[in-house]
Amino acid sequence: MRIRLFLFCLLGIGLAAHAQTGYKIHFKIQGLHDTTAYLGYYYGESTFVRDTAKVDSKGEFTFDGKQPLLQGVYMLVLDKTKIFELVVGANQNFSMETSTADYIKDMKVKNDPDNKLFFENMVFNMERHKEADPYLKIIKDSTLTEDKKKDARAAFSKINDKVTSYQEDVITKYPTTITAKLFKANKAVKIPDPPKKANGSIDSTFQLRWYREHFFDYFDLSDDALLRLPQPLYNQKVDEYLDKLYVPQRDTIVKAIDKMVAKAKPNQETFKYLLWHCMIKYQTPEIMGLDEVFVDLYDKYFATGAMDFWVNDKMKKNLKDYADRVRLSMLGKTAPDLIMKDANDQLKSLYNIKNKYTIVFFFSPECGHCRKETPKLVEFYTKDKAKYNLEVFAVSTDTSMAKMKEFIKEMKMPWVTVNFYYSAVGHYQQLYDAPSTPTLYVLDDKKKIIGKKVPIEKLGDFLTNYEKFHKPKVASKT
Repeated sequence: MRIRLFLFCLLGIGLAAHAQTGYKIHFKIQGLHDTTAYLGYYYGESTFVRDTAKVDSKGEFTFDGKQPLLQGVYMLVLDKTKIFELVVGANQNFSMETSTADYIKDMKVKNDPDNKLFFENMVFNMERHKEADPYLKIIKDSTLTEDKKKDARAAFSKINDKVTSYQEDVITKYPTTITAKLFKANKAVKIPDPPKKANGSIDSTFQLRWYREHFFDYFDLSDDALLRLPQPLYNQKVDEYLDKLYVPQRDTIVKAIDKMVAKAKPNQETFKYLLWHCMIKYQTPEIMGLDEVFVDLYDKYFATGAMDFWVNDKMKKNLKDYADRVRLSMLGKTAPDLIMKDANDQLKSLYNIKNKYTIVFFFSPECGHCRKETPKLVEFYTKDKAKYNLEVFAVSTDTSMAKMKEFIKEMKMPWVTVNFYYSAVGHYQQLYDAPSTPTLYVLDDKKKIIGKKVPIEKLGDFLTNYEKFHKPKVASKT
């Protein structure tokens, strides 16, 4: 397996020391000689190089340092290729001996029970895979009936039980090892059956509420060793918790993040990692309006100084600038008026448009993507303007009036088009979150923002759904 190795460059991710003084990991690999070995490690979705060692003619080399390694799963790398993984736990002074014939089966570990467990588990898993393979072939055989697969499924289930029992035994006997933490972190939470209410009915919300409360029972959000795993399990658990257990609404998501932060906060490493992951996740979210979560997280954890132990002034300013830009045009806010000159040198006001819906379209004549998207908007406007009672207010972000006029003519733009440079209300970027073009907003008849950055091909669906969920309530007859 080929992997890319990155120099350690991620902002603020320090190799902080634990109580132990330094590390020393000695290797002897028969069949390896006169080369360079790297000690790599995982961090979230990336891999990094932690140390380098020269391999002598006998295949011996040592990684050592004055500061201890952060715990987790590491890897031995030769020529940018991962050779095998190992774990680094509390004990960081040990040796490993193996051969190039079979790195895993030939491995002998001295002075480290954690790696002994880790490699025994790999051998155990290889044996179980070999044992399960004939049954898997039967189960996957589409020519067989389910009845003929019954015995194979039962046999396969027993093998799975062996694996589960093996892992539970390690968790019980060696709870502080990285190997046990790996097993525990991947352990599924069993959701109990819902209780019956006094009237005999089932509480339909019980299981979801229970699962939310117990989702991290086996996954310690404050354990930074879980940041350094072969799979980005920390990210996956956080994303699953937010994406699958909560309605995608601003306040709901922020409260869910707060719960996770409370669990991660005892460890500064996990505190900053969790929060930064959520900031990135909601910086440009797939669901419209959830960028406001970014603003809330900035206000709560960065503007207050809670993250000053990590962020520098430059990063903090960048976050503030982005949050303030998003803050300008959140869903539900009244859109600021835009008063700018059109192609006829006449001032046009956004607020003079009295249609039921107004589409504010920021574009640039020099933007290649705008040249692809504008014809789509022209087609939608021509076809559905009357259906939705809408108007478009297009803002050219290029200073050239001549280029704007040429673009209007070329694209056959039939709506109100103005140039931002000739503005009576200041720069549009001080009023709207529109850092790139094209950017599109949808306003209602009160000029309230009801949609932002909606794809043009989805405008019809968006307006139809909006009207469906915002129909005036008809008073019932008494």
